[in-house]
Amino acid sequence: MTTPVVSVAYHSGYGHTAVIAEAVRTGALEAGAEVHLIKVDEITEEQWETLDRSDAIVFGSPTYMGTASGAFHVFAETTSTRWFGQGWKDKLAAGFTNSGSKSGDKLHTLQFFQTLAAQHGMHWVNLGLLPGWNSSTGSENDLNRLGFFAGAAAQTNSDEGPEAVHKADILTAEHLGRRVTETARVFARGRAAA
Repeated sequence: MTTPVVSVAYHSGYGHTAVIAEAVRTGALEAGAEVHLIKVDEITEEQWETLDRSDAIVFGSPTYMGTASGAFHVFAETTSTRWFGQGWKDKLAAGFTNSGSKSGDKLHTLQFFQTLAAQHGMHWVNLGLLPGWNSSTGSENDLNRLGFFAGAAAQTNSDEGPEAVHKADILTAEHLGRRVTETARVFARGRAAA
């Protein structure tokens, strides 16, 4: 494997989550991946085929009412055709989300993604960061400032536009993109050695 293929399958209702998706893409590109951004509410047959050939799929959605958006849920249900054939088994998966509150039940959205990945037999890649901004020497500019382990979480005030996505959350998402790409490379080497 020379270049891992990473797809970012996401929904963004107001543009905030799209900023995070772009950051995941940036991190994955920096780590040497071929990266595809796929808007799940506009997905084409060609993009489904891209997901099928990807080494890793990073799921993303805003957290609405304590879970992923309705558009993402529609996409998740549509993946059942892949589930029947186990087409995504042993791919890597990861996730990210954004909401207006610091917590805002984002963990539930990340767990929804983890469950979706597990149903497909995928391997989950966590954030791999300690929590930031949890000591007297920390700040809101720390990576993982919201303290999530399962994936990248972002907080953007609900009365501000996508340009207000916090820089630390963008950097945390870039970290996730790099981590997924590096893990995909390790997995491929392991398979080749086995």
